[in-house]
Amino acid sequence: MPAVAEFEAGNVFDDQQPYLSELTSRAAWQAWRDLIVTNYRDQGVYCPLGVLIADVGRHSPAAQAVTAQLIRRWQASVGAGIEATQAAGEADPRIDADRTAAAVIAAIQGGVSVLISTGSAEHLVAALDLCLDHLLLPAG
Repeated sequence: MPAVAEFEAGNVFDDQQPYLSELTSRAAWQAWRDLIVTNYRDQGVYCPLGVLIADVGRHSPAAQAVTAQLIRRWQASVGAGIEATQAAGEADPRIDADRTAAAVIAAIQGGVSVLISTGSAEHLVAALDLCLDHLLLPAG
């Protein structure tokens, strides 16, 4: 199981590149959001996040450790993007980057769970859009 978990965790992270590493502006966040929605919609029940969290991750402590490591790494990347966007003046400087990053990851995970269960990306889109509305300053 841990080998499968490591493989799927790598896929979750790699599928978001190069966008995840370049979250520094409103346009970059929108491109990442669009990639997330498209990837998970296209992958459906075969998405690596769903496999990792819903299937593999709950069956062994080793797989759970891999999942926890992925979530920490992913949250750190999103948090770094929030801080970079704050520094660029395009994100609300009052928000807590780590807490908001945790909410973004939870929004994606929840949206993907609903997508796998229903076949609809509507909840994933709504969750990501609300997170970005909270994070980003109004354009203009």
